Formats: sequence, structure tokens, C-alpha cells
Amino acid sequence: MTAARRAAPLLLAVLLLAAWGSAGRAEAAGYRYWSFWERDGGRWTYATQGPSTAQPADGAVEGFRFAVSEDSGDASQPRGTADFRTICAGIEAVRGKKRVALVVDFGTTADAPSGERPPARRTACAVVSAAVTSADALAAVAKPLRYDTNALLCAIAGYPAKGCGEQVTAGSGGSGRSPASGGSGDGGPSVGLLAGAGVVVVLAAGAFWQARRRRDA
Repeated sequence: MTAARRAAPLLLAVLLLAAWGSAGRAEAAGYRYWSFWERDGGRWTYATQGPSTAQPADGAVEGFRFAVSEDSGDASQPRGTADFRTICAGIEAVRGKKRVALVVDFGTTADAPSGERPPARRTACAVVSAAVTSADALAAVAKPLRYDTNALLCAIAGYPAKGCGEQVTAGSGGSGRSPASGGSGDGGPSVGLLAGAGVVVVLAAGAFWQARRRRDA
């Protein structure tokens, strides 16, 4: 057997493994949870501490967004109006108190737990004691809140009714997210994987044909 004939099957195997690995990464796991945001100028920034320890100043704008994401780098931001003057319009400063504008975005049906429908996004102006935390400000306007035993915020205004930061894979049933690689839904290989494998086969066959042409020339 010539070197070209021996190399072609090896090339095919390597490329098939690469395609399989890429499909696996497309099914990466994420988490369904409430993320916490702070308004810095005209944009949202992911909070560097939890709402139970953050202490906003008077005039602060903070947001909470329910969604599925892998980490803070791809977390979904709160949507819509996030302007302090708009949210707290007509509410004057009070001595010993602070006003905190809050945006609560319950997310989309795509990210909702199975059997649940997200409420409409809401905003509220919390007028609270100057010493309280972001969690206290949220509790003043969006009860009931639900926490787990590790003090992770699980629900705002009772949503979602159950679950807390659970892991969700892109292709899992009931996750609310469409498989990134177009999974078949029956446990078989995804459409994306099969298409990728088909391309690999074509490439490998072309490489083998080119090698054979050079040998026969």
C-alpha cells in the first residue's frame, strides 16, 4: 500500500474526530439563574458582588435578569428603559433614605423552566433606609423573594416557582433552548454533526484523489 493510501484513512479519522469535538462544544452546559447588574453611566455592567452585600447609593440603577448562560461573559442583560429619572420620576429625596431604581427582567419563554411563563418586565423605585443592601431594596418592591441554602437568589416576585441555578445543556429536553447544533431530539447525532461529517468525507476523498493523481503522473 502506498503512503498516500495509508494516509487517507488516517486523515479521515482525524477530521471526523475534530467534527465530533466541535459538535460536543456546541452542546456546552449553561445555568438558569438570576444575574445581577449595575448601571454604570449609560451601560450595564455585571455586578462584582451579590445583592446581599452590595450597598447602592441614592440615585443608583440596578437590574436583575433571568436567563440561561454559561458564565458572566455571555449573560443576558436587563432589557428596556434603565434611566433613574424615568423610573423614579416624581419621587423626591428623603433625609436618611435613598432611592434605588430597579429593573426586573423575567426573561423570555425560551429560557423559562418547563411549564412556566415569565411575567412582564417591570421597573420600580425603592425608597429604603440609607444603610440597606440591594437585596433589601429588591425585597421592598418585588416580594416574594426565594433563596437557597447558600443564599443564592432563586426567585423574584415568585418567579420561577421552583428550581435554583440548575444546569441546562443546549440539547436537553425542557431546557427551553434550541440545540445549538440542531439536535435530532431522539438521542441520535445532530444534523450539524452529520453535515460536518459529510464535509469531512468529501475533503478526505479529495485529498486521496489528489495524492493518487500525483502518484500516477
